[in-house]
Amino acid sequence: MNSKWLYISIPKIGLIKVRTHRIIPDGSKIKQISLTKKTDGWWINLSLEDKSIPELKTDNIQPTWENSIGLDAVLDKDIYLATSEGKKLSSLKPLRTNQYKLTKVSQRKNKRKHGSKSRRKLAKRESKIHQKIARSRKDFQYKTAYRLIKTGKKVFFHEKLNLTGLTRRNQTKQDEDGKYLPNGQSAKSGLNKSWQDAATYQFFEVLGQVAAKANASVVEVKPNYTSQLLCYRDEIVFTDCSIREYFDEELQLKIDRDINAAINLKRVGLDLFGDYKPPSKQSGYS
Repeated sequence: MNSKWLYISIPKIGLIKVRTHRIIPDGSKIKQISLTKKTDGWWINLSLEDKSIPELKTDNIQPTWENSIGLDAVLDKDIYLATSEGKKLSSLKPLRTNQYKLTKVSQRKNKRKHGSKSRRKLAKRESKIHQKIARSRKDFQYKTAYRLIKTGKKVFFHEKLNLTGLTRRNQTKQDEDGKYLPNGQSAKSGLNKSWQDAATYQFFEVLGQVAAKANASVVEVKPNYTSQLLCYRDEIVFTDCSIREYFDEELQLKIDRDINAAINLKRVGLDLFGDYKPPSKQSGYS
């Protein structure tokens, strides 16, 4: 079928004309149709079945140091991911980029009367900005995933993120008189927005889908102490998040915190990290 248009008869709706984004392969059969209303119109998703295409099966890949890579999610500056190969991938930050435009439209909308034509018009403009942000983020994530797949690695280890805990509001603090004290929530709110803008959990889901097609696998591992210990010596040196680099005077090496964490995540995935506990806990001190 070479036409850009497709006519589909849907029960209770009738015959509708659909613009196709890709050619429907010959011999395929439409099994399911889903209609979705978005800001820019109605979208239709067709689920096809083609028995001539073999079922996708991934091999049982045994991870090794050569065929695996560690990935650490980074929110520092303009960095999105750090890899155990010593590379850092830049971030897109679509929400931050469009924040001024989005705020301006939202403020104008909130000043309009509820139910008015001008408010509905601004609400639609606001939703289009949100749609643009979501689509640009998804496009960036797929491009980043394919960029990682092109490295030729077969196993991707990443940290198991607890985004619910990471984005939880700080507990309130009160003095003896019941007056509320600063609890750092202002800075935490900015961090929460950065986590939501990065959508790291969504990215690792996208990476898993892309990796499955390339006969690769994505494995999440526990990140306990991976960002604190040196990857070549089990010693805590990154005691604070403000410490981004460490210089080893003995070996004359400059160690990057994020790349070091990515290497440790790879070690955890390969069971080379061990069940490490801080010296204070090992010796029984609190």
